[in-house]
Amino acid sequence: MFIKKVFSVVRHHGSDNYFRILKQVHVRYKRDGWAGIRSRLDKKFSIAHPLHETTKKIKIIDHYANWINKNEQNILVKEELTFTPLISIVTPTYNTDVKYLKEMLNSVLSQTYTNWELCIADDASSNKETIKTLKEYAKEYANIKVVFREDNGHICAASNSALELATGSFVAFLDHDDTLAPNALYEIAKKLNQNRNLKLIYSDEDKIDKNSKRHTPHFKSAWNPDMFYSQNYINHLTVLQKELIEKVSGFRLGYEGSQDYDLLLRCLKHIDASEIARIEKILYHWRAIEGSTAFKASEKDYTHDAGLRALQDHFKNESKISVRDGLVTNTYKVDYPIDENPLVTLLIPTRDAYDILHKCVDSILEFTTYKNYEIIILDNETTCPKTLKYFDKMKQHKNIHILEYHYPFNYSAINNFGVKHAKGEVIGLINNDVEVISKGWLSEMVSHALRDDIGAVGAKLFYDDDSIQHAGVILGIGGVAGHSHKYYPHNADGYFSRLKIPQSLSAVTGACLVVKKKLYEEVGGLNEKELTVAFNDVDFCLKLLEKGYRNLWTPYVELYHHESISRGAENNPTKVKRANQEVSYMKERWGETLLNDAYYNKNLSLVHENFEISKK
Repeated sequence: MFIKKVFSVVRHHGSDNYFRILKQVHVRYKRDGWAGIRSRLDKKFSIAHPLHETTKKIKIIDHYANWINKNEQNILVKEELTFTPLISIVTPTYNTDVKYLKEMLNSVLSQTYTNWELCIADDASSNKETIKTLKEYAKEYANIKVVFREDNGHICAASNSALELATGSFVAFLDHDDTLAPNALYEIAKKLNQNRNLKLIYSDEDKIDKNSKRHTPHFKSAWNPDMFYSQNYINHLTVLQKELIEKVSGFRLGYEGSQDYDLLLRCLKHIDASEIARIEKILYHWRAIEGSTAFKASEKDYTHDAGLRALQDHFKNESKISVRDGLVTNTYKVDYPIDENPLVTLLIPTRDAYDILHKCVDSILEFTTYKNYEIIILDNETTCPKTLKYFDKMKQHKNIHILEYHYPFNYSAINNFGVKHAKGEVIGLINNDVEVISKGWLSEMVSHALRDDIGAVGAKLFYDDDSIQHAGVILGIGGVAGHSHKYYPHNADGYFSRLKIPQSLSAVTGACLVVKKKLYEEVGGLNEKELTVAFNDVDFCLKLLEKGYRNLWTPYVELYHHESISRGAENNPTKVKRANQEVSYMKERWGETLLNDAYYNKNLSLVHENFEISKK
């Protein structure tokens, strides 16, 4: 029966995770023996998975039609615009199915914003109906321009031919079988009226099937550099300043399949973050049919390779930065160097709690390949003989220190106290109820924390049953903040692969958080007056954002989090009162910031953590 359970776990997680699961079994055996492994498996098979209760919530397309009816009723209502730039729409075509070609053309003709031109380059189509249709539309509409290429040069060459027709100050990109929402160009012009300095604008998008039924909406993050370096989440609709496109000489031959990604990466060298804007509206409908990447990413494997080369080229002049394949197709991993290996101080507050503390410390000792670190165990008046004996054992390690803290429990104050005694240039806040399960975890976190623009760095945490406990913090969920993708299965990709890519987020949990010591001190550390237990990590991260730093979450660092075992539940009047006061403080201190998370999207739910569409 025991062996059957082990193999059931393997089947549950997929054969590609075979070695990861065996590694976990080995770790558990070393620490807890066969009894511990049996207990863990019994728990997995006897406890109802929390995700089962919310499965229907994860299917974000179930009520998408209702969302469309509620949110797109007034898209044709227009405000008067004082700035009405000519927008050139660039579209390469090649043997396009006439049904889809006409839908594309008619979606442009239906635009409520009228100062546009459609610049089409046909890449030597052999389909006579395609050519006939293009000629008919060009003849009938003066603002539709078409050039017919004599030789088939593929999408980059064709796109450059279309760009040669463009005379507008801004360029929008539209694929030959996709469609624009009627208000797409108006919303772009409206955004430019709000900020004339913009050079890059992008919007939310969805997909359409062969019958033009809409599905799979992608409600995107605001500008998120680390997410973009992990995948081209911007995608459609993209609008660029034409002068900028000319500066980088348009599309590059040889990057077919990821030509848009390559163009954006080269343009980014000439764009400041303040010159990028997102529109939180569905303005683009991407055709998902057999053979398209919208249908299935693996339909065009060469797109992944082209994107990898484009990203590697982007970083080629950056000292020691390297780029490799990501965890899923069309995602990438940027590795940043650690030049001087600064000392890292890991702070672990505890009182008693031997059973979890020893797992935490032992896992750090086993899985930390980064050598220059010290551990400070912050002892909050431990009396447990077993724990005290463990302290004596730990003192034998030259890089482990026991620091006594003789005051009432206050998570913020304990860590602030520890930072004052830390020798490290980098600080790691580590809960005593976490357990490291990935080698190289500290190297990964430190490599990001040392970057000039990065504040706090967070990790991917799992419950005991291997479901996700933390994948970054989303503001506003539950009133203050909630953990992204909570209860998702261990190896899930998440919302548009967000569980598999490093990304900027407004906050990360203090259960495993790494930050430069000087930044910790710059923002005054954790709030030990108003936030003694909860939300001090969120508040800390928001203070870093306020100073202009970006917080980052990475899926390449994995830990178990035996959540709040040592602290207990909020189940007595004193704890409830304190928790309510902390919620009130956060709402008063951060106000509207909690309801406008830039790395989330206003169209997504603030009730659940699963990225479902808001029902408001």
